Amino acid sequence: MTSAAAKRYARAVFELAQEDRAVDAWRRRLATVRELVSLPELEPVLANRAISGEDRARLLADVAEGTLDAEAIRLATLLLENNRLHEVDGVLEEFDHLADRAEGRVRAIAVTAVELTDEERADLERDLAGRFGGKVRIDAQVDPEILGGLVLRVGDHLVDASVRTRIQQLRRRLATAAT
Repeated sequence: MTSAAAKRYARAVFELAQEDRAVDAWRRRLATVRELVSLPELEPVLANRAISGEDRARLLADVAEGTLDAEAIRLATLLLENNRLHEVDGVLEEFDHLADRAEGRVRAIAVTAVELTDEERADLERDLAGRFGGKVRIDAQVDPEILGGLVLRVGDHLVDASVRTRIQQLRRRLATAAT
C-alpha cells in the first residue's frame, strides 16, 4: 500500500510534470532514482544515519551526476533529507496511477506462466481496450506456478483462467462427487 507521504510527493511531482508537459520524462527520472537508490552498494550507505545527512546527500548527488538531471537529483536529495528515500517505490507507483488517470488509461495486470510475446501483449491490450472503452496499460508478470493460462486483474475485476485454478476446481468437484 502506498503511504500518504509517497502520494503527496507523487502528486507534487506529477503536477510539476504536467506543467512542464514532461510526464513521460518524469516517469523515467523516478524509475532511475529508484534504480539508483536501490543499488546494493549504495542503499546501505544512504540508509545509515550515522553518516551525516550532508555527506549522504553529497554522495547521492555525486553518484547521480551524469545519470540524473538537476531536478531529479533535487527530488532524490529531498527524499533523503526527509528520511523518505525508502518511499521512492510508492512515489513511482502513485505517479503512474496519476498519469494513467490523466490519460484515461486503465491499468491491467496479466500473469502468465511464460512471458507474453509482443504480439500476444498487443492482442490482449486491444481486446481489453475494446471491453473497457479506453487505453489499456498492461503490467505483464510471469508466475510459472499457474502452469498455463492467464490471471488478469483490471481494477476490481479478476479473471482467473489459469490451469492451476482449473485443476483445483476439478479436484474439488471430484472430492465432493466421491463423498
